[in-house]
Amino acid sequence: MTTRRVEIIDIHVHVRTGEHAKVWERDRYVPANPEGFSDHPDAMADMYRELNAMAVIFDIDDETRTGLAASNEEIAQWVEKHPDVYIGFGSVDPWKGKKAILEAEKCAALGLKGLKFHPAVQDFAPNDPRFFPLWETCARLGLAVLFHSGTTMAGAGQPGGAGIRLEYGRPIPYIDDIAARFPELRIIMAHPAWPWHEEQLAILRHKPNVYMDLSGWAPKYIPESVIRYANSLVQDKVFFGSDFPMLSPHRWLREFAELPIKDTVRPKILRDNAARFLGLTHLLEEGQ
Repeated sequence: MTTRRVEIIDIHVHVRTGEHAKVWERDRYVPANPEGFSDHPDAMADMYRELNAMAVIFDIDDETRTGLAASNEEIAQWVEKHPDVYIGFGSVDPWKGKKAILEAEKCAALGLKGLKFHPAVQDFAPNDPRFFPLWETCARLGLAVLFHSGTTMAGAGQPGGAGIRLEYGRPIPYIDDIAARFPELRIIMAHPAWPWHEEQLAILRHKPNVYMDLSGWAPKYIPESVIRYANSLVQDKVFFGSDFPMLSPHRWLREFAELPIKDTVRPKILRDNAARFLGLTHLLEEGQ
């Protein structure tokens, strides 16, 4: 438990672990970013401390597709080294079947709070019944699930989009189906789900167990309807996320400060909603 003042929780931060830390896997899917992936836990922790922030960190296990395995143990090690900054999410490759379920159980045992999935990159439909045992396991263990939603820069501009199908980022039917089938499963839709963000907002209004983050989009480009709903009808279900290193938290926060967000809503998006979702309610107490 952190004792320093925390004003911000960034719920969407990518790191490289396992074989991802040895190979620039991202070069195969995402155009070069000069900031690069962070594989330096100390430096990144210092950056978030300077922002009076905490960060949810994760990798993506897409071994079936890429042959590159992620390491949930390394995520847990980052958290253990910097518990005042990092909150860990694991990742499992859903195509691994029983092994995926065992890995989810291991993530819970490691103290990780959830699992990150990227259906387009991992090439799977979340509402395929073959993956239902995994969602049942996550619900049983209290692991939140964070799904990439909307379009993706992964594969953009490459022949055939590197074989990545955008369809799997659509909120309806994929997220809506599993939210209905597994009401105890806590789901975060990552990013404004353009071009299907209206579907995303409909799910937020309809399904109590579904939330979203605003990561991956510079705030000035977030669709107006998403900002309008975040400022009103779904203000308790929206989290700040940067998508670092794709987008720096500094730029995101700077542009977010310029949006016409209500004074009562701004702290909810920046910290309070995520603190409640992640069980960090001590951050909401006086003096934190």
